[in-house]
Amino acid sequence: MTKEVIKAGGNFAPEKLVKYIERLEALNSEKDGLAADIKEVNEQAKADGFDVSTIKEVLKQRKLSKEKRDKKAEQLELYLHAVGLE
Repeated sequence: MTKEVIKAGGNFAPEKLVKYIERLEALNSEKDGLAADIKEVNEQAKADGFDVSTIKEVLKQRKLSKEKRDKKAEQLELYLHAVGLE
């Protein structure tokens, strides 16, 4: 054991570390696959004439509660007005 490991918590279990690393590798592999799928869907949507950046904004908005969406809309309106765009 190194002094850093001892200071960080004392017990060092290499088997546990290997399991975490293997799990993270598997999750990162899944993430890469999902990213490729998302890219493909975005390309299909764009080919069908949809604006992908607007779709992404809709996805963000759907994650928010109505109260948070309303607050963000008010803030955006205030900021746009402050810089002379409204």
